[in-house]
Amino acid sequence: RISWISDIIVVVSPENIETMKTIVEKYGHKKVTVVKGGITRHRSIFNGLKVFAESEFSKYLVQKPEVVVIHDAVRPFVEEDILLEVVMAAKEHGAAGAICPLVSTVIAASADGCLDHSLERARYRASEMPQAFLFDVIYQAYQQCTDYDLDYGTECLHLALKYSNVKAKLVEGTADLWKVTYKRDLYAAESIIKDNLSQQICVITGVQEDAVQVGFLLHESLKSQVKVEVIPLSLCKNDNHLQNMFSGGCYNFIYMHDKQSAMQETQLLVDMLEKSNITFSYPVMLILVHLNSSEDISFSTGMEELTSIKKFAKEVKIKNIWVYGLLIHYK
Repeated sequence: RISWISDIIVVVSPENIETMKTIVEKYGHKKVTVVKGGITRHRSIFNGLKVFAESEFSKYLVQKPEVVVIHDAVRPFVEEDILLEVVMAAKEHGAAGAICPLVSTVIAASADGCLDHSLERARYRASEMPQAFLFDVIYQAYQQCTDYDLDYGTECLHLALKYSNVKAKLVEGTADLWKVTYKRDLYAAESIIKDNLSQQICVITGVQEDAVQVGFLLHESLKSQVKVEVIPLSLCKNDNHLQNMFSGGCYNFIYMHDKQSAMQETQLLVDMLEKSNITFSYPVMLILVHLNSSEDISFSTGMEELTSIKKFAKEVKIKNIWVYGLLIHYK
């Protein structure tokens, strides 16, 4: 989704290449190339860099970049701001990397398992990802480094210093650069994703006065907790407006109406959501609220409507669109 990134090379262990290619195809990633990794971190990165520079990889049709960014898949929450910051620093200095303050004191143990010495925490930083380099700087460093570096090294910035004599600019990172390392981290990652997805709501209203009024009241009651936008159905039918909402991180929709049946408009909304392809990456929630002030509505009529919504919801859930129905009957 970041327009200024032209190509993404995903380096994968050989046994997972077909699985990764299936994922890339399923989600429609157009600028992703899958490459076989090596047995160590540095050998894998070197394999990824070779795609841009060696003739045997010319089939991939990727151009050598001015700057290359190296990032870990286990840090899934990196934002565009920090990526841009390390790239601009790399353009100026030749290399750059994100860092974070140490949260624990680092100590060294002696051979007998006792404390030998500790480091002064204020003087040191934890090296994080992303890191960025002028392509020639990092590629030439990998070409010159030893087998020992490739097998036992972990720090790309150190290779740039050791073999290309380039001192990396260090950029203060953000809290979202933490690594998913242990099983418990998966639960934390899932929680963060769900929290991010619930931060914005778009309330869509029909033209009826009651629907507009309730939409306004909902906005007033929620605006202190989450970002809320209220728009008429006619504006929602505009593809550009819908795309702008998605790019702003809104995946929750509430459709207010007081029609006896609004399934036609609901189907239109779902078609637009599906057409946007955002549902490949994120679950989209659509809550249908039917406001009914009719005096003669029967319980069975209301149940029929909710039953039809339930059936509809089951069909679109396969497309990663979650539909809920709420009938409010009032005088």
